[in-house]
Amino acid sequence: MKIRKGGADDLPAILAILDSAVVWLNGKGITAQWGTESFSGRPEAVEQVRRTMGEGDPWIVEIDGEPAGTMTLTPHPGRYIAPADEPEVYVRLLATDARFHGHGVGAALLAHAVEETRRQEVSLLRVDCFAGSEGRLVSYYEGQGFTRTETFAAGEWPGQVLERRV
Repeated sequence: MKIRKGGADDLPAILAILDSAVVWLNGKGITAQWGTESFSGRPEAVEQVRRTMGEGDPWIVEIDGEPAGTMTLTPHPGRYIAPADEPEVYVRLLATDARFHGHGVGAALLAHAVEETRRQEVSLLRVDCFAGSEGRLVSYYEGQGFTRTETFAAGEWPGQVLERRV
């Protein structure tokens, strides 16, 4: 497993990972998290991913040279979340390609996020996630050392913000 910094040229690979995650979620009966349509098939979603990548640093996990996961670290959250009252690093667009679930890709990316937060001499790392589906994703982040802070809603989408001090 190798983690490398991404760039604008990685947009197709990141969209493919996100698309694969949608298929995987849907296969588990989870349609409310990211919907049922691919990211790459929705121009507004492609633009949102491109914009998020441009606001921070995209990272790609590769396994045997294949893109296996991604996240983008930004200095602020997305539009539904208020920024912290101190410097922060925010995990956005974290996803694992379905072919690599169970390989520790997400955990490796989050460990890398901790390292990057320290490297930037910032002490607050935050993330938000889908709070539906019995809170499974919230529990995942708690297992990775994050603590729940505030809840929010983006329309009908229930969300949870979590933080980790580093």
